[in-house]
Amino acid sequence: MLSIKNIGRVGKRYRNLRRYQQIIGIILKYGFGNIIDAMHIDRYIESGRELIPFVKSHEKVEKLSKNQRIRMVFEELGPTFIKMGQVLSSRPDLIPVALLNELAQLQDHVPPFGFDNVKAIIASEFGRPYDEIFKSIEKIPFASASIGQVHKAWTNSNIQIAVKIQRPGIRKIIETDLEIMLHIASIMENNIEEVAFFKPVKIVEEFAKTLAKELDFSIEASNMERMAEQFKDDKTIHIPKVYFDESSVRVLSMEYIRGIKADDVDAIKLAGLDTKLITRRGADFYMKQVFEHGFFHADPHPGNIFILEKNRIGPVDFGMVGFVDQQTREVFVDLIHSITTDNFKLTARLLCELSEYENQPDLKLLEKDLSLFVSTHLLKSLKDIKTARMVNQFLELCAIHNLKIPPDFFLMIKAFISIEGLGKKLDPDFDILSHAIPYVAAAKYRKFSPSKIVNDFMGIARESYKLFQIFPTDAVEIMRLTKSGKLSFNMKIEGFDKMLNTQDQTSNRIAFSIIIAALILGSAMLINSNVPPILFGVSVIGIAGFIAAAVMGIWLLVAIIQKGRL
Repeated sequence: MLSIKNIGRVGKRYRNLRRYQQIIGIILKYGFGNIIDAMHIDRYIESGRELIPFVKSHEKVEKLSKNQRIRMVFEELGPTFIKMGQVLSSRPDLIPVALLNELAQLQDHVPPFGFDNVKAIIASEFGRPYDEIFKSIEKIPFASASIGQVHKAWTNSNIQIAVKIQRPGIRKIIETDLEIMLHIASIMENNIEEVAFFKPVKIVEEFAKTLAKELDFSIEASNMERMAEQFKDDKTIHIPKVYFDESSVRVLSMEYIRGIKADDVDAIKLAGLDTKLITRRGADFYMKQVFEHGFFHADPHPGNIFILEKNRIGPVDFGMVGFVDQQTREVFVDLIHSITTDNFKLTARLLCELSEYENQPDLKLLEKDLSLFVSTHLLKSLKDIKTARMVNQFLELCAIHNLKIPPDFFLMIKAFISIEGLGKKLDPDFDILSHAIPYVAAAKYRKFSPSKIVNDFMGIARESYKLFQIFPTDAVEIMRLTKSGKLSFNMKIEGFDKMLNTQDQTSNRIAFSIIIAALILGSAMLINSNVPPILFGVSVIGIAGFIAAAVMGIWLLVAIIQKGRL
C-alpha cells in the first residue's frame, strides 16, 4: 500500500540527489528562481548550490503567465508530476481556479514499454508464465499512459479482451518523486508565506492517497462491477465485463470494446448511427449516475466513451470515479430549487452546507453575490448559457467567500461540462441544463415520496429504540456515580484563563498606582511637617518615600511598555 507515511524523509545522504537536482533545475528553467531562493535550499543540499544545474530562463518562457509556466514544469518533470497536475485540476479546495483550469490541459505522452516487461509482470503477478494465463497477447499496445498500457489479448476460452498492464518500476519512481515532493513541500510551507496558505504538504499527502488507488487495479475492477450492477437493466449502456481470473493488482483484464470514439462525428454518421439519440442517451447515463445512484464515472472525455452498435454508450477506464452521498444529493437538489425560486437566503445557507470552510462566511454578502451571479448567468435562454464560464465564475465566487467545494462534488460538475461539450459536437442544439430539469424534479419528488418518508421514519425509530435501550442503564450508572461522589463535571471556557490573567494584571497595576500615589502624598506631608530626622532642612523619611515612589513608578511604566500597551 502506497502511503506518504511510509515514504522516508530525504536524509543527509540524499540517495535521490540526481532526481532532486533535475527537479530544481526545471523549476529554475521556468523562471521560479525566487521560490528556490526563498526556500533556502542550500542548507538542505550538502554540497551547496553548485550541484544544481545553472539554467537561464528563455525569453519566451518569461513572457508566459505564471500558471502556464507551472503547467510546463509539471509536463517536463514527467509521469508522477503530470498525474499530480491532473489530480489537482479536480481540486478547487486546494488550488486557485485559474491554476486549476491550466492544469486541466495536462496530457500523458509516455512511450510504451517492451513486451519482455509485460511477460515478466504477468509471471510475477500470477506465478505462472503469461502463455498459461492467456492464449495470446498482441506485443504492441493500443493505448499507453503514465501508470500502464493496454494490449489486446485472448483468454484460453478464445474470448478477445483488453489487458491493462502496470508500468514496470512505476511504484518505485512514484515513491522517489513523492519523497522529494514532500521534502520540497515542507520547506516551502515553512519558508514561503504565500505558498503556505495552500498547504502544500496536505496536497502531497492527498495526492499519495489518490495514486495508491490508481496503482491498485483491483479497485478499478470493483468500480466497473459496481457501475455494471447499476445499469444491468439499461440496454442503452454497456459496461465492459471484468475477467477476474486473469486480473490482479497490477493486471486488469476486461472485455474488449469495439466501437467508435464519441467525438468522431463523421465515423458515427457513416455507421448510420443517430447522433441526437446518442447525445440524449449519454446525458441520461450521467444524470442517472449522479441523481439516482450517486456513483459516477469522473473522467468522461471522448477517449473514454465509445459508441457501439444500436446507438449504445460504452464507457471505459474507471480508474477515476466520484461518489456523492444521498444527503449531499438532496442538498444539491434543494440548492437548485432555491435558485429557481429566487430564494437566495436559502441558497446561501445550502451552499455553505455543501462546502467546507474555516470561518463562517458573511451570509448577507454571499446572498447578494449569489443574486448577482444568477442574474448574470441564468436569467437568459438556456441555449445562451455558457456552462464552463458559469462554473468558473461560481468557483471564483466560492473562493472569495473562502468556501471550499468538496472534490467529488467538483468532479460531478466537471463531468457535466465534459458531457455538455461532447453533446454539442454530436448535436449543436443540445442543452444539458434543460435535459437535467426532469431529473432534478424527480430527485425532489423522491425526497418526499411515501417510501422515502417511511424509510427515514424507520431509521429514526431504530435509532430511538437503541437510545431507549441504553438510556435506563446509563441513567442508573449516572445516579450511582452521583451517590458515591465520583461524578464530576469539567468545563473549559476558551479564552477565560487569558481574561482572568488580564484582569489580575489590571488589578495589580491599579493597586500599585494607589500605593505610589499614597507614598507621594505621605512623603509630601512628612516634608511639609519637618518630621525628624532632618537632613539639610528636609525630612529624611519624606525623601525616602519620594525615592520609593519614583522607583515603583518607573517599574510600573517599564512593565506596561513591555506588554506593548500604554
